[in-house]
Amino acid sequence: MELFYYMVFGALAAVVAAIELSKSNKDRINTSPAFNSFKNNYILVYSLMMAGDWLQGPYVYYLYMTYGYGKGEIGQLFIAGFGSSMLFGTIVGSLADKQGRKRACVTYCITYILSCITKHSPQYKVLMLGRILGGIATSLLCSAFESWLVAEHNKRGFDHQWLSITFSKAIFLGNGLVAIVSGLFGNLLVDTMSLGPVSPFDAAACFLAIGMAVILSSWGENYGDPSEGKGLLTQFKGAAVAIASDEKIALLGAIQSLFEGSMYTFVFLWTPALSPNEEEIPHGFIFATFMLASMLGSSIASRLMARTSLRVESYMQIVFVVSAASLLLPIVTTFLVAPSKVKGGSISFAGCIQLIGFCTFEACVGIFWPSIMKMRSQYIPEEARSTIMNFFRIPLNIFVCVVLYNRRLLVIAEKSKTEDWTALKEKDAEVEPLNDA
Repeated sequence: MELFYYMVFGALAAVVAAIELSKSNKDRINTSPAFNSFKNNYILVYSLMMAGDWLQGPYVYYLYMTYGYGKGEIGQLFIAGFGSSMLFGTIVGSLADKQGRKRACVTYCITYILSCITKHSPQYKVLMLGRILGGIATSLLCSAFESWLVAEHNKRGFDHQWLSITFSKAIFLGNGLVAIVSGLFGNLLVDTMSLGPVSPFDAAACFLAIGMAVILSSWGENYGDPSEGKGLLTQFKGAAVAIASDEKIALLGAIQSLFEGSMYTFVFLWTPALSPNEEEIPHGFIFATFMLASMLGSSIASRLMARTSLRVESYMQIVFVVSAASLLLPIVTTFLVAPSKVKGGSISFAGCIQLIGFCTFEACVGIFWPSIMKMRSQYIPEEARSTIMNFFRIPLNIFVCVVLYNRRLLVIAEKSKTEDWTALKEKDAEVEPLNDA
């Protein structure tokens, strides 16, 4: 592995350590022992849930390949997952407000465990069922846990400012450290111990089961609007009215969908961006570097949100500008740096510049997550929190499905040297999906 990768990883690790160790009293918020116990319990559960999610990601595409499925069939499975999250996940996730957020979190665990179990079958229909279950679980993960946290936090009478501590720590550990450790653990199971590509899914199911046991034994139930006469359709209408009548909620949803859309697009395309000529790049190590950059961002966010005089809306404007500039780097380097035409080899100079830019974007992602969580806790009404949060994911899932489908067509266009979209759609079954999804 080239020295460059170690230098980037080492520099990020040093900065993260320096920020965490240099925190002063003004960067910390004095809290009560009761809150600390509550926070630690939630972070434990959230970390277990994220471990169950991160363990699966790197091996989904690989598992489907080992079962002998072609690129077109695998692509359909990926699109089905996002489509399921948009259709079924929105409905199931929205039920959390009426049926209970704790029940929804337990449903997430059960649904995702069942999805993991389907990975043992090579049957295409069973795998498709697993993707549908996984899509539903994703919607619950992105709404039910946060909704439970905000409601329980307020019910116990904790200071609203303390929410930012829980958000930043959860992202720092769950989307940073846990992601890195999960990647290494998955690699240990599959490569070192030779347990096969289905072993990370079994490990994920175990972590999810442990997390579910903690939820059942230590969490209380809370609701949004448990009114008896309200059906799901009425609930949807109420959420739609809340979004349409409050400009801040509508703008918050647009911000979330647009930023997460760019994030998913980045996940799909960072590999071809760094290796346009099939350069040999250490995907696992780069992924770990991205997660370390995300930890850096969440560490910065915790400092920013600790300052009561600084509004989240103010610094997030800068975060969006920096994020956009980072994702423009591949276009800029195309014009400023002569592209290499040599196949294979090590990462190019343009690739090195882009990698630094991508790490900057991941740091912005680390700031974005706890910050958007705090904004949602401020603007989204409690009685329809899960429903509105799942509404926000509808345009996101549509966007991701469109990106996946059109990239499939672009790959065919490159292979067949044609821009006839009708002909490309007829060859759709031959298109390569994105193995980083």
